[in-house]
Amino acid sequence: MSLFFSQLFNGLQTGSVFALVALGYSMVYGIILLLNFAHGDIIMVGAYTAFYAMTTFHLHPIFSVVLAILVSTALGVMIEKVAYTPLRQAPRLSLLITAIGISFLLENGAQLLFGADTKSMDPIITGSVTFSGITISYAAMMTIVVSIVVMLLLTLLVQKTRLGKAMRAVSEDMGAAQLMGISLNKTISFTFAVGSALAGIGSILYLCAYPQASPTMGSMLGLKAFVAAVLGGIGSIPGAMIGGFAIGLLEALVSAVGLSVWKDGVVFAILIVVLLVRPTGILGRKVMEKV
Repeated sequence: MSLFFSQLFNGLQTGSVFALVALGYSMVYGIILLLNFAHGDIIMVGAYTAFYAMTTFHLHPIFSVVLAILVSTALGVMIEKVAYTPLRQAPRLSLLITAIGISFLLENGAQLLFGADTKSMDPIITGSVTFSGITISYAAMMTIVVSIVVMLLLTLLVQKTRLGKAMRAVSEDMGAAQLMGISLNKTISFTFAVGSALAGIGSILYLCAYPQASPTMGSMLGLKAFVAAVLGGIGSIPGAMIGGFAIGLLEALVSAVGLSVWKDGVVFAILIVVLLVRPTGILGRKVMEKV
């Protein structure tokens, strides 16, 4: 029983990171129908920012966290302005290819700047607590709590604020939103900023679980978060959280039965099954398009 609960919290901790990254995927896709495959590499940049801030410049962890989030946010907005805005009227395939190109650019740029080796650091959060023989790390508890709080705040942002209403309007009908006076550029940039900030938070939570950074760390993380977004229903905020937690728990279950080498394969097998059985995901909805 103690092993079960330990694996449960490990799965929830990993799933929390997937969920935050999946939220970024869902937000961008919900606005401009773009699968931003460079999103995972923004996490890599945030992780390197926090790593060098704490190890080279010896900044306080709180300042390092804030810096990582700010750098991730600025990078996401810059990518949107430089790479995606000029192609806004282009076919979606052009945007998709551009996103993949940006991903490779960030990965190879990080390898050129920081080297191909993995950079290890001391754990950001140490210590654990024991309940009835079950040991839970403070890092796992903080990761789970932060992800849930972020989802609630993001839901309030989208549902209650002026910019959130603008985001929903652009998602529903971009042309009509422009006719109603909504600034398309401002809304899309704000969406990328929020999504990239979530990636920055995800990078810190990733470092809490695995205190190391490498140029390719965002590649597999981003792909699994994409699977989580599709599983939960891409474009749905609660769906992204459910999908992230589900993928994390599934990985923990597969590892617990001694099949850890198969966990990546199982995740992508789930993607195939979801696309075959329920392409809209758990909380996704069918969109009727007039022709």
